[in-house]
Amino acid sequence: MGYEVLARKWRPQVFADVVGQDHVIQTLHNAIETDRLAHAYLFVGPRGTGKTTTARILAKALNCPNRKGAEPCNECDSCKEIVSGSSLDVIEIDGASNRGIDAVQELRDNVRYAPVRGPFKIYIIDEVHMLTREAFNAILKTLEEPPPHVKFFFATTEPQKVLTTILSRCQRFDLRRISVADITAQLQKIAKAEKIKISDDALLAIARGAEGGLRDAESALDQLVAFRGKTIEEADVLSVFGLISRAQLEGLGEAVLDGNIPALIEAVAEINEGGKDMQRVVLELLDHFRNLLIVLHAGKNTDAFDLPETQIETLKQQAAKSSDGRLLRIIELLIDADSRMRYALSKRTMLEAALIRASRAATTATVDELMQQVAALKGGAAAPDAVREAPAEYDVKKKPTDDLERLKKAWPDLIDHIAKGAPQAKHYLIDTAPLSVSETHVTIGIDPEFAGERSNLETPRTLSLIQKTLTSFLKRPVSAGFSVLAGKPKPLPADAPVQGSPDTKKYYENPSVRSVLEAFSGEITDVRE
Repeated sequence: MGYEVLARKWRPQVFADVVGQDHVIQTLHNAIETDRLAHAYLFVGPRGTGKTTTARILAKALNCPNRKGAEPCNECDSCKEIVSGSSLDVIEIDGASNRGIDAVQELRDNVRYAPVRGPFKIYIIDEVHMLTREAFNAILKTLEEPPPHVKFFFATTEPQKVLTTILSRCQRFDLRRISVADITAQLQKIAKAEKIKISDDALLAIARGAEGGLRDAESALDQLVAFRGKTIEEADVLSVFGLISRAQLEGLGEAVLDGNIPALIEAVAEINEGGKDMQRVVLELLDHFRNLLIVLHAGKNTDAFDLPETQIETLKQQAAKSSDGRLLRIIELLIDADSRMRYALSKRTMLEAALIRASRAATTATVDELMQQVAALKGGAAAPDAVREAPAEYDVKKKPTDDLERLKKAWPDLIDHIAKGAPQAKHYLIDTAPLSVSETHVTIGIDPEFAGERSNLETPRTLSLIQKTLTSFLKRPVSAGFSVLAGKPKPLPADAPVQGSPDTKKYYENPSVRSVLEAFSGEITDVRE
């Protein structure tokens, strides 16, 4: 006999062997023991979670003459025939390749014949959602009122494609994704029986990559044995399946939360050189930040996590650095990156851009945090640390009457600070100066020579940035407005210092040159004739 792959060799043969579907198994156990059997069952769930396997075990249990409670014996001729696929009473149909009305009409014609060996004739239709609408309609009457010796078991990954008239005639069982802990435990059991030496980190990496499908995990273990023999480490799993290590994943999360862009770019370069799947990295990060979000709200309750205790501790440490608002923004950015990356020419560039945006989102105050700051300022309390964004050089102790003077002195520095968020604003703010300050409003004067630039300063983005900077400087919420100064520009002082060489002095004394210098607040640095 040839080699049998692990997924087939370790396929459950009794209900007790089914992994991670206790809610389904308990219901079927009770139904068999109390003889409350429906005529049609629908098994729904992701790939590799046990839909067809559960249907086969149920078929064996119903036709087994030596059943022990609800479990089939697996030793009688009926059980052996079902396992080998040669049973005349249990017919398996692939819905993908027998989707037409002709196949269903043949089934409908055969259901009236009595079973050969057992009490029931059972039809297992896999991927039932692939049947055509005509095929569904053809089977509908038979499904509603089948002969007493007929049972239908359907399996599908896409129940939304099954007609509602079919769904309403079936007992539905939703099989869930199998937890990482359950997959790891099953793989350990298989490895021990097969004399495979595999590290815990390698098992965890396989379970992560399986995404809740035990069959995928068993197939991955089979592939790794073919690749590395019977001694397997985490690095082998990562290299074969394009995953990143848990340490790399946690390092990326840490760098995003700290706003450490150089570390992020270096990490992406390392991932790229390792030939990892960039889109898979985004999905791993999504799961990581989802866990961080849950940590913030779960408190000491760790039942929501499908992770080892050591990883949960790391998540708690990272979650303490952020807030739910910031984490939600990061998750939204990663979801957007995942959808766009499928069509991106350079996935590396897309990943770098997404991580840089995420790091900025992680270090920028949210609207809720700003509202908390405003409420704290109104109440006279200190603002939360996360939203204190005033530059350190502006942290001057406030006096009741010198706000205007302090603003005038700090105005050049404030302009530079505003220019960091809106570079174009600096050009227009050069010719402005604070005019007056009240408890809630600051009026900024504009040189009449440049009154036409007022509209550029009153754009929503620029005005919002100016008000935010003034609020940080004055330590209270204020609005900002502009007013054109009356009169002509202030003339250049008669004793203005002479710049450049002594030969430039005569140009300062020239009325035409002096009027230009006064209009533009300029100076002479060089003369070329």
